[in-house]
Amino acid sequence: SCLQLGLERFHGVCILGFNSAEWFIADIGAILAGGFAVGIYTTNSPEACYYVAEDCNANILVVENDKQLQKILQIHYRLPYLKAIIQYGEEIKEKRPDLYSWKEFMDLGKDIPDLQLREVIESQKPNQCCTLIYTSGTTGQPKGVMLSHDNLTWTAAAAGRFLMLTDAKEQQEMVVSYLPLSHIAAQMCDIWTAMTYGVQVFFAQPDALKGSLIDTMREVRPTAFLGVPRVWEKMEEKMKSIGAKSCALRRKVASWAKGVGLQTNLKWMNGYSETPVNFRIARYLVYDRVREALGLDRCTRCYTGAAPISRETLEFFLSLNIPVLELYGMSESSGPHTMSLPHAFKLTSCGKEMPGCRTLIHKPDEDGVGEICFSGRHIFMGYLNMEEKTREAIDEEGWLHSGDLGKHDKDGFLFITGRIKELIITAGGENVPPVPIEDAVKDALPIISNAMLVGDRAKFLAMLLTLKCKVNRETGEPKDDLTPEVIKYLRKLGSRATKVSEIIQSEDKAVYGAIQKAITAVNEKAVSNAQKIQKWTLLEKDFSLIGGELGPTMKLRRPAVAKKYKAEIDQFYTEVERKA
Repeated sequence: SCLQLGLERFHGVCILGFNSAEWFIADIGAILAGGFAVGIYTTNSPEACYYVAEDCNANILVVENDKQLQKILQIHYRLPYLKAIIQYGEEIKEKRPDLYSWKEFMDLGKDIPDLQLREVIESQKPNQCCTLIYTSGTTGQPKGVMLSHDNLTWTAAAAGRFLMLTDAKEQQEMVVSYLPLSHIAAQMCDIWTAMTYGVQVFFAQPDALKGSLIDTMREVRPTAFLGVPRVWEKMEEKMKSIGAKSCALRRKVASWAKGVGLQTNLKWMNGYSETPVNFRIARYLVYDRVREALGLDRCTRCYTGAAPISRETLEFFLSLNIPVLELYGMSESSGPHTMSLPHAFKLTSCGKEMPGCRTLIHKPDEDGVGEICFSGRHIFMGYLNMEEKTREAIDEEGWLHSGDLGKHDKDGFLFITGRIKELIITAGGENVPPVPIEDAVKDALPIISNAMLVGDRAKFLAMLLTLKCKVNRETGEPKDDLTPEVIKYLRKLGSRATKVSEIIQSEDKAVYGAIQKAITAVNEKAVSNAQKIQKWTLLEKDFSLIGGELGPTMKLRRPAVAKKYKAEIDQFYTEVERKA
């Protein structure tokens, strides 16, 4: 069908929609027909869609519904190579030339002889580009990461082997597809590794990340599951709020079981192999039921990646006998580079390299921390139309520079300590990694949803804070209403507030006092005075995808936050009234 529409060699087929069978078919069809498969985030504005479609000389655009179609109709006249638009998720509202329904599109291919398609497939080479992954561009325009046939097929096979995935001929693996397919993590997991090992793929509902994912999980009961940190955090929050409503006896049993679970799993992590009797009892009473409630009762591999996850969340799940294993990589390495395994993991480590991949710690300091660099068959070809940026990413010896800082421990496990670009360099020249300080504040006060440290080239550090609020399930926009757990916590502090606005307008003494107390506790553990938080402010709205503060994988977009809250940040450094 792509050939019938006149898809030219190395031109884009852009796909704009939530995960579905049609997404997979359009992606693989585009590749076999000699084009580029190009995912576009459903949250992109019309202008952001135009940037991607124009950059890859798109011939065909595939959209899920009228909402996405309307974005394309605003920009399609500016796309000189565009030949057709296909809509798959719902009936077309108004007919237009060059607009096809999914059925019409599928019928087009009937007139193309198999021989013609076979010739196109046979003309393709393993080292040619077949997929573009547009990095979400926290700074500047997104970059089109060019991945070759070999990048995808080699990485999928290597990752599956390393994870010891079972071929479908022996046992059926099952996954739920819900993370954005325009991101490499979902594409590698749901399409390429799944295809290599015959994994059965179930598609979640489009509102998966707004609450329906748990229902899909219970229905499917996957054998492997990849969640970005925000997904695991939301599960943790939900379970804690359910736990808080239980009777005293249940809470006592759960607390005992979590203590046993954490201790036993930490021992196993360090090489012990015995299973104590109390662990078996706790498994029967608590762990098995929790897994069932989460739809994880058949899941032997629970993974997290794409953004940093806190030690607290990892320990929470470990205490329930659910080891959440970290993996690490980037679009430019076709997805995974290092992975933790059920029998070989360490808390807060991203594991070890997959066989065939190499890691270099570039210019390490006295603690062994340096820039993490990769090499192997999974390394990308370069950025489309950006030769200069490609040279910045891959050095003359072929090492891909990740921009992440990290070190190896004595056993070869990789630990990420921060990002070079994220490092805050104070006016005094001190390098401050923000994530550990932000995590410490969130750990110290469970009502905090997001914390962002600022102070680059400034005399002292300050922090933007948000509280955990309810979210509009339709739009994903944070509301003013606090979550029930936060309200309950505030009652203990002596505050009657139920909305963020009430707290800010009245400068609620109980809440502001608790925040200050948490900040002071974190400051007491600071490595140096330069790493102490001197001021803070509470923002009216929590960070979100729709607000632009979080990226598609819920990663904090620091430059976007700094721009959006410039006035609040400037205020830290112009007024000296409220000292922390």
